[in-house]
Amino acid sequence: MMVGFQKFLRDWSLPIAMLGGVVMYLLYSNIPLFDGTHDFVLSLISFLQPGLIFSMLFVTFCKVNIKELKPSKWHLWLLAFQIFSFIAISLSIAFIPHMPVTVRVLLEAAMMCLLCPTATAAAVITARLGGNSASLISYTMQINIAVAVVAPLFLALSHPVEGMSLTASFLLIMGKVFPLLLCPLVCAELVRRFLPRLHALLVTKGRNLPFYLWLVALSLAIAMTSRAIAHSNLSIWVMAGIAAVSLVCCMVQFAFGRYIGRRNGEVITGGQSLGQKNTVFAIWFACTFLTPVTAIAGGFYSLWHNLVNTWQLYKHNHRKQS
Repeated sequence: MMVGFQKFLRDWSLPIAMLGGVVMYLLYSNIPLFDGTHDFVLSLISFLQPGLIFSMLFVTFCKVNIKELKPSKWHLWLLAFQIFSFIAISLSIAFIPHMPVTVRVLLEAAMMCLLCPTATAAAVITARLGGNSASLISYTMQINIAVAVVAPLFLALSHPVEGMSLTASFLLIMGKVFPLLLCPLVCAELVRRFLPRLHALLVTKGRNLPFYLWLVALSLAIAMTSRAIAHSNLSIWVMAGIAAVSLVCCMVQFAFGRYIGRRNGEVITGGQSLGQKNTVFAIWFACTFLTPVTAIAGGFYSLWHNLVNTWQLYKHNHRKQS
């Protein structure tokens, strides 16, 4: 019975974490005892979310030696897809300032879904599906570096900080994004070189730690998305539009990633590299630099890509048993 329960949790951990985030928000927001704690909890979550992102990246990067990670040619196709699609949408927003609000919201939603880096837990999912986790981690490093450089520049152009010059906006955004995405890589290398015992402990005992951290971060992200939906004045049709945009982005990226991967013998790795996103980062990024409304797209994308992962893990586990 215990084995069956553990198997159930393993197969359905992602939807359980998402449902837990919704329930957590509904319970917290409707219990009068917590009414005076809302500001404190929001501040705490704004601290926890980047901390979890940092921790997930740090533990993931500790598992591999950068010298052993060689970029593949097919990585360039995925990088080009993400970067140029983001640039195209950013420029359209920047140079069409008077577009309808609904169109702008949907474009921002697509922009975040397309640019968002690969999820840190994608390496765990990829390994469980029989893919090449080392190649995926290599792509994760590349896309994090690319996002850290490209996102601040074009976001400052399409969403300049009020009262600041383009350069000042760029430096402000980079000051928050660059350390979050690249410092984990630097710290992992420092630990590898100067604290070998700690590094060995993280590698041996913390094999699945990024996955568990991701489940916690996912629950928090879904809770924040639930809050954004509850406090939003958007119509149900705009909400449906954001959900549809995020679904299309999810399906297109999984399909394109698998297509490029298949041509290079990395069908699972390609699909997960492009399709499975660090939506915790997307939600944090949207709340920090865009609007809570745009963060809803990250929540919806989290739902779609985790449903895809749940289905893939379910089929893979049953294929192994048969």
